[in-house]
Amino acid sequence: MGRAMVRLDPAYTVGPVRPRTFGSFVEHMGRCVYTGIYEPDHPDADELGFRTDVARLVRELGVTVVRYPGGNFVSNYRWEDGIGPKADRPTQLDLAWRSVETNQVGTDDFVDWARGVGVEPMMAVNLGTRGVQEAIDLLLYCNADTGTSWPDRRAKNGHTEPHDIRVWCLGNEMDGPWQMGHKTAEEYARVAEEAARAMRRVDPGLELVACGSSNRGMPTFGTWERVVLERCFDLVDHISAHAYYEPVDGDVDSFLASGEDMHRFIESVVATADHVAAVRGSDKRIMVSFDEWNVWFQERFHGESSLEVREAPELIEDVYDVTDAVVVGSLLITLLQHTDRVSMACQAQLVNVIAPIATRPGGAAWKQTIFHPFALTARYARGTVLRPAVACDVVETKAFGPVDSLVVTATHDPDTGDLTVFVVNRSRTETSELTLDVAAAVGGHPTAYALVEHLQVHDDDPSATNTEDHPDRVTPRPGDAAVDVTAGTTLTATLPPTSWHCIRLTEGTVQ
Repeated sequence: MGRAMVRLDPAYTVGPVRPRTFGSFVEHMGRCVYTGIYEPDHPDADELGFRTDVARLVRELGVTVVRYPGGNFVSNYRWEDGIGPKADRPTQLDLAWRSVETNQVGTDDFVDWARGVGVEPMMAVNLGTRGVQEAIDLLLYCNADTGTSWPDRRAKNGHTEPHDIRVWCLGNEMDGPWQMGHKTAEEYARVAEEAARAMRRVDPGLELVACGSSNRGMPTFGTWERVVLERCFDLVDHISAHAYYEPVDGDVDSFLASGEDMHRFIESVVATADHVAAVRGSDKRIMVSFDEWNVWFQERFHGESSLEVREAPELIEDVYDVTDAVVVGSLLITLLQHTDRVSMACQAQLVNVIAPIATRPGGAAWKQTIFHPFALTARYARGTVLRPAVACDVVETKAFGPVDSLVVTATHDPDTGDLTVFVVNRSRTETSELTLDVAAAVGGHPTAYALVEHLQVHDDDPSATNTEDHPDRVTPRPGDAAVDVTAGTTLTATLPPTSWHCIRLTEGTVQ
């Protein structure tokens, strides 16, 4: 039995909880769009063809912002093909995923869907096979008032008022040789600089995201970020980071510690951005947009060239178990731990394709195991992220050496007094007895807390999954936690192996 002590004090903070941390990603890939969010022949389709059963789950998931339309797809996408009457839209070959793209969902349709489910649209432009002019045209179509050609076309297509999209990604993974229009750092920096400058001429208030490295293992990682920011520093607000995790060669202990890699990734990008700022003598702080992250079993995917050309194929529809859910929960904790520099994050993707929501064409929609830590974190992380002091056992890992057995963060809402603790036990063998000390003084009196709820994602079988026939096999269940009733300043909880926890407390005062 392991033992752990965590001390929290609302005076020791990291930064605000950023709503855009709980973003997602919709790409024209596999069945994410077609038979995912959109299926006009489905019994639950709305008048626009979008599945209302999926929309209900998206709202329950708590997604705040959705990146669109890619992803690799965007780098050979002609956005003009996806506007206007659906009967007039051309069918095209998508080179990224070797799929037949019908263009029945495009810019206006996506924005309608996003507004309908209450999420902010985040748009990416094609800087692969296209460039500055096409980016300007799309921005004018989306954000300009009527009176010129592109916004007048938008009005003709049924949207008189601008879409007013605030966040724009300047391409996607342009350092990757798999990308259509792949570029060197210098080539990408130049086109991103020119696109950003022109887009700001159209709409100065945009938030722009420059492409960072596709992953931390890229041979150009670090150099890429430096070169891009040296050209674009004054024109962009964020730089992207992407990471996917899996148990490489069956190494589950390192897989459960994936947050260590994400932490080092963020720290490296921040250090590089701040180096560029220091050289320029600037106080500006470039933020990290971690706009692709998830568990993805890439060893099961044999590459784009192996794919047969089809329309809306079943593509990387990984089925997630309890261990995967615990890893996803730990990655969310890591993102919150870096809320001072991570401005937004997008779990990739939303439906079917490595996703928290799964669907059957013409049939049901259900929650994968990874749905639950995301939904509860999005629901209860409010106010300010605290900086806990943690003392616990360690777990030995092949990839990262010894790491803490527990990964912990907490949020405090000063308006309500609510305190929420998120914690993962990433040991596969040891239960941990957690003691949580929350005896911080407020107004000269120690603050007392009452336990509201302790929910955990855990199963005696860490390989348990949810399926269409058994959609609630894995679901959040009550955990074992108690507060010292005499003082209200100490909580104890039992954390079984390979488990994720959300512990909610509410504030009072000890007299």
